[in-house]
Amino acid sequence: MTETNAPLAITLRNCAKTFADGTRALEPLNLAIDAGETVVFLGPSGCGKTTTLRIIAGLEEPDAGGAVLFDGTDVTALPIERRNVGMVFQSYALFPNMSVAENIGYGLKIRRMPAAQIRARVAEMLGMMRIEKLADRRIDQLSGGQRQRVALARALAVRPRALLLDEPLTALDAKLRDTLRLEIDTLLRSLQITAIYVTHDQAEAMALGDRIVVMEHGRVAQIGSPREIYQKPASRFVAEFIGTMNRLTGRAENGVFSCRAGRIAWADLPAHATEILFRPEDIRLAETPEQASLRGQVAAAFFLGDRTRLFVDVGEAQPLVVESAARRDFSHGEAVGLTIDPRGLLVL
Repeated sequence: MTETNAPLAITLRNCAKTFADGTRALEPLNLAIDAGETVVFLGPSGCGKTTTLRIIAGLEEPDAGGAVLFDGTDVTALPIERRNVGMVFQSYALFPNMSVAENIGYGLKIRRMPAAQIRARVAEMLGMMRIEKLADRRIDQLSGGQRQRVALARALAVRPRALLLDEPLTALDAKLRDTLRLEIDTLLRSLQITAIYVTHDQAEAMALGDRIVVMEHGRVAQIGSPREIYQKPASRFVAEFIGTMNRLTGRAENGVFSCRAGRIAWADLPAHATEILFRPEDIRLAETPEQASLRGQVAAAFFLGDRTRLFVDVGEAQPLVVESAARRDFSHGEAVGLTIDPRGLLVL
């Protein structure tokens, strides 16, 4: 496939994967990814997200009847080197016997690009990643964040039409992950490149994805924007995998949900509801327990700097998680009142 800067539209048709030992890694998957879109595959280990990425890359073949299309052209039989995609692996897969510059230019050398053009392209990538001073360093002399930048530069040096990233931030500490997540998002937006990102980290998925594909046991559990996935989960699995979800069990009657902790008025309450779900940000501490619709006792409190995370025992199997901005200490067993914003209530 010829080199071009135009972003790529990718279509998966009935892409399933069964390995030689009979393991069914992926059920038939149909998905259309728009040119220039960033799609994040999110899910726990073994859910099929990396298998899907490898099928798109050409590192795995789908089962018979499955097809991968690039801009409407069937590329299912093409190997990765002919698909013009860049890939960043979890391990980065950098060559330890080469310098940073040599690693970045490796794909260009394989493509037999003239030496002068290779030098110019490598310099461009070093500048883009702000690692010009590392050009002559060995890989073992780099930090984790520097290696991640080199891996990105190498993948982008060949000017791929799509960039595939397989958990590229997993090995990094939390603060560095946050920094590089922002850099990757800025980079993808500026390049307007089609990107497919695999992660088990919900924060990465929410921050980077135009759309998120949540996967469970080799199947798609839900596809939607980050806001849709978070606010309108299609199943209990999605609701609990994306963020923290509180739940109360009880019974519905005439627009009121009654539970052990109290009563919640909700005009849109389904008559059959025996369980309601809501996020920690949709529950607030009341001024006094007597004024609240729900009451409980503080089971634990963790000061996190900008907020305190409370675990409140309301007689359920699991305590409710409440984020409080109150500038005070909370005691174990302290009685608290809670109010819930009805707009955040869900019934699944």
